[in-house]
Amino acid sequence: MLSFEHKQVESADFQMIVKVRLFASHREIVGQNELTLEAPAQARIDWLAQEMARRHPKLKDSLTRSAFAINRRRVEPDAALKDGDQVVILPPVSGGAQLVQSVGQRLFRITAEKIDPEEVTAQVAAEGAGAIVVFHGVVRNRASSGRDVSQLEYEAYPEMAEETMAQIGREVRELFDVKKVAITHRIGRLAIGEASVVIAVSSAHRRNGFDACEYAIDRLKEIVPIWKKEIGPAGEEWIE
Repeated sequence: MLSFEHKQVESADFQMIVKVRLFASHREIVGQNELTLEAPAQARIDWLAQEMARRHPKLKDSLTRSAFAINRRRVEPDAALKDGDQVVILPPVSGGAQLVQSVGQRLFRITAEKIDPEEVTAQVAAEGAGAIVVFHGVVRNRASSGRDVSQLEYEAYPEMAEETMAQIGREVRELFDVKKVAITHRIGRLAIGEASVVIAVSSAHRRNGFDACEYAIDRLKEIVPIWKKEIGPAGEEWIE
């Protein structure tokens, strides 16, 4: 975790250019989704975080709880920057590898289109599967905090989100001995009752499938770069 106490950005000749991508609450605070920074030689992620907090003080608290990626790989605050790097600042996600594909299918997918649960389910059909368990997450009219909700808005870093969902798929197969896993998550504004995420798991036995689905949704909320905004009579708020 980053800390800004007793740290100062030292002056130096700027020798590198790095691009920074912003999402969700960070994007709204800064007012743009991408910016370019000049960085001193041997600068690290913690320097970049301090510089962003200096320029945009409202980011400071969230930055201490954010994750960072360089060129789509998660890194620690002491990771070194190089000229031309793309840095993504990942706000805390709501709730807490290469993309795996099969012919004609994308098993781990971010989409702006309405999710078809039957399509996701069909992707995990497999010989030897005695059960297909599906988790169908939908938008409800009341938040966990008790606030009334009329819509939800989801935003994601799609390239990294799909890779991270594929990582979850590998974990699920190893831990629960299941056949196939497919995860589709929607982004954009969703109305009450619409599906935000569908997870399908095929397995030889139903218990493995139930356990695998529960694990997959918990992990998705923990590590996948997807952010949720609650929209209702009381206003709009990004949930972290």
